[in-house]
Amino acid sequence: MGLSERFYAGLPVWGQHAAVSAYGAWWHWVRFGPGYREALAGYRARERWSPERWREWTEARLKSVLATAADTVPHYRDTWSAGEREAARQGRLERLPLLDKEPLRADPGAFLRQDMRVWHPLAFDTSGSTGTPVRTYWTPPEYREALAVREVRSANWAGVSFGEPRATFSGRIVEPDPASSGPFHRFNVVERQVYFSAFHLGPATAPAYVDALRRHRVRWITGYAVSCYLLARHMVERGLGTPDLRAVVTTSEKVTPAMRRVMEAGFGCPVFEEYSTVENIVFASECERGRLHVSPDVSVVEILDADGRPCPSGQPGEVVATSLSRLYQPFVRFRLGDLAAWAREPCPCGRALPVLEGVIGRIEDVLVGPDGREMVRFHGVFVDQPHIREGQVIQEGLDLIRVKVVPAPGFGPDDVRDVESRIRQRLGDVRVEVDVVDDIPRAPSGKFVAVVSRLNRSDPDAFTPSAEDGSA
Repeated sequence: MGLSERFYAGLPVWGQHAAVSAYGAWWHWVRFGPGYREALAGYRARERWSPERWREWTEARLKSVLATAADTVPHYRDTWSAGEREAARQGRLERLPLLDKEPLRADPGAFLRQDMRVWHPLAFDTSGSTGTPVRTYWTPPEYREALAVREVRSANWAGVSFGEPRATFSGRIVEPDPASSGPFHRFNVVERQVYFSAFHLGPATAPAYVDALRRHRVRWITGYAVSCYLLARHMVERGLGTPDLRAVVTTSEKVTPAMRRVMEAGFGCPVFEEYSTVENIVFASECERGRLHVSPDVSVVEILDADGRPCPSGQPGEVVATSLSRLYQPFVRFRLGDLAAWAREPCPCGRALPVLEGVIGRIEDVLVGPDGREMVRFHGVFVDQPHIREGQVIQEGLDLIRVKVVPAPGFGPDDVRDVESRIRQRLGDVRVEVDVVDDIPRAPSGKFVAVVSRLNRSDPDAFTPSAEDGSA
């Protein structure tokens, strides 16, 4: 736990509310500061472009991005061959190599443009669902671009706005005490935003979450799909009624039809799905006709077969993306580790934005605390762990958590204790066993599974966690 986290944890609840609001004032400027309105106007104007205009714009933007990467970004400049650098200057994306996460994880600074000097760039760690987090760097205008596209093509399509009261499920440690009796949210008064704890949600605590929705007059919820589903399920099972919500916009995990039915019943409003990444290398959002549209002004998205060739519509393949809106730390042909397929037909909504027929994503395992709380996004325990190359959390029983760790240089007893502390901070008084291993096998699909539950919690009509960990 860092200094700021320790300071926050030591505050009384009212002080934590104040700290969240003070932090929210800073983030309000980051999100909605200079250039945000112009970004909104740009995304709205491009939304109804014709396919021909999109093609012309994308080709010109891509050529500029690739040429800049070849000439000013150390990783590409040093690892691409002379022929590949020339292909980049010509905009020939298909002639460039695919980019795995490991080089970015090992040296994120090598992907920063050397011709840009950014004072105090924003730094974010990915959630680490592919093993260990990746650090990304943003300029404030880039972050405003990312929020602007969410406002125009996600929130607005759902009939809501970031200017309205909202609730958020994310990986933040909102309530530091795992044994807390509540409240399980903190309120950012600047943006009228309720931060929910994803680590305290259970049958007994669900009424407190619903009370917060009503008390703060929340109009929409956004964040982890599984957390939203779990809250809705508890609401239905306990007869807690439906709050006055207009929409739920889910992120991070795939929404199954059964999950959608439960959420719509519990919240009494439509559910809209987003497919994106912390790096903002791809952004797809669900329109009013229920189709998932890719935003081509965020990135060029390719779906490739095992031989690296583009997949025809309807055929699943690997998702590879090249950023067009992230220019300070550009990603070229970045392998996201997901499988998806292009739709066979255009969307009846009339927008000429590419449509994904399906994203074959992994619904993250839910871990259960000894008191029945259900928690997601546990791979966040590996954020800011420089001595851990890869990590996997496995729930063997209600009171036993096993952690597999592939160590990096410098790993030692202090790192073991830190992992144990982080697990108990989320789950409470459980046994934690840390196993140091040489490698963590991938699942049969080839994908790394960072969180595994071996509890027998199958439910054929609702959410069934995956049991794959690749080590059976």
